[in-house]
Amino acid sequence: MEGEPPAAEQSSSSDELLSPVTKKRKQVRVWVDGCFDMVHYGHANALRQAKKMGDYLIVGVHSDDDLRKHKGPPVMNEDERYKMVRAIKWVDEVVEGAPYVTHLDVMDEHNCDFCAHGDDITTCGDGSDPYEGVKKAGRYKEYKRTSGVSTTDLVGRMLLMTKSHLGVKPSDSEEQGSVGGVDSKRLSQITQGSNPRSPYTGVSQFLATSQKIKQFSENNINEPGPNDTVVYTAGAYDLFHAGMVDFLEKCRELGNYIIVGVHNDWDVNHYKGKNYPIMNLQERVLSVLACKYVAEVVIGAPYSISDFLLDHFKVDVVVHGATVIHPDVDGSDPYAVAKRRGIFRLINSGNKLTTDKIVQRIIAHRLDYQQRNSKKEAKELRILEAEKRRLSSNNSELDGIEHT
Repeated sequence: MEGEPPAAEQSSSSDELLSPVTKKRKQVRVWVDGCFDMVHYGHANALRQAKKMGDYLIVGVHSDDDLRKHKGPPVMNEDERYKMVRAIKWVDEVVEGAPYVTHLDVMDEHNCDFCAHGDDITTCGDGSDPYEGVKKAGRYKEYKRTSGVSTTDLVGRMLLMTKSHLGVKPSDSEEQGSVGGVDSKRLSQITQGSNPRSPYTGVSQFLATSQKIKQFSENNINEPGPNDTVVYTAGAYDLFHAGMVDFLEKCRELGNYIIVGVHNDWDVNHYKGKNYPIMNLQERVLSVLACKYVAEVVIGAPYSISDFLLDHFKVDVVVHGATVIHPDVDGSDPYAVAKRRGIFRLINSGNKLTTDKIVQRIIAHRLDYQQRNSKKEAKELRILEAEKRRLSSNNSELDGIEHT
């Protein structure tokens, strides 16, 4: 019979008949590919869902040249994007420079059973479907796109320079101002306007839930063991980027249980000013939780580190990076207690990328990004309209058949 071992390999010994034969289940290998530009918690959630579809997750990341050809200039270069995807805890392997059009031979090369992608619209530069081949082969599965975040929205927050994403009503000066010579009302239309929107590139409101925190806390070690070295570091962790990944990797050299304190929105705005943080507290927490180097996150961590915090988490080392240490509102040193205990360390990750530099990149290439996002959304709206007409036509035909 097909699927059974040859007769010569079958045994009739009493021991084998009494003991059930345990067959090792085949490892299910999942392929996901994408741009992963300005990686945020939406990307991380996509990869979390994809990993749940199988056992081993391989992520192909497109090159800068492919992105320029099919989508427009990326904000982050390919090396930064490769590093970010590798740091996501659900990713087992990264394939650099994966082709924009997903080929079966590439999936076969990496022994992948199927390709997974979100339920949004993805097209090549010529409007074709990059997943057409794998769909026809029956090796394509979908997961739900994460609502409430998009790269378009993040770019808009940086260019608009308002605090509306923090739940603060923009001031008159913010509403009437401009950034880098681009009128803020025009930017609002691009990112948050009332015109017809694509549900994929358009912006929806992010709602923080306990379920999402629970999902992103998967695989985290609950408590440090007696032989673990606990490292505590705190900051804004805004627009979680490759520089922060390098910093946390350096923290791992000082200990094996990393706790990250994420400051609340008001503390971050106090010491950074302008419209910072770009992402609100809940968004920043999810981004940090997705990092494979992080064991625990303190949500809304106090700006000044206290004896209570150090004792509660049994902290062995407190770490700060190469950025400026701003005094607390009363003028005190936020690391005074850690310094008094002799457990404070300054480390340099060697990576000069900062949130400010990402904002500067966006402003310097603002027109390119606006054009890229506008074209992408227009293309999505055309596809959605065509699909709506097709469904309407099919329904009309069915109605005609029922009435004959």
